[in-house]
Amino acid sequence: MQDRTTDVTENGFSAHVLVCTNDRDADHASCAEAHGDAVLEAVKTWLRDHDIFWSHVHVAETSCLGLCSAEGTAIAIHPRNRWYSDVLPADVPELLTAEFGPDGSRRGVAGGQQTPVDSV
Repeated sequence: MQDRTTDVTENGFSAHVLVCTNDRDADHASCAEAHGDAVLEAVKTWLRDHDIFWSHVHVAETSCLGLCSAEGTAIAIHPRNRWYSDVLPADVPELLTAEFGPDGSRRGVAGGQQTPVDSV
């Protein structure tokens, strides 16, 4: 086992966006049915357009984040400890702009807290 924390942070990594695309064969809602793949692609596109995809912000497709809804997808952003549900592809630019700034430059975690995105 190797602790690679220093390597990752020295390379400029600052956040991990987790996007649920979980699908299940059940009566409960799942993010796959609530635009999960489209939200994942919208996140990647926004990060690419702001030149921070994989350089500063990593993205991971995840299974259930525990925020299931038929209204949209669940997203978590760490280490900011930000959690969102009901996210639609059209919401992604507003959400990521609020989290990372209009030009993608707000990548650090000031005091471990971020301003919530109330309108998303």
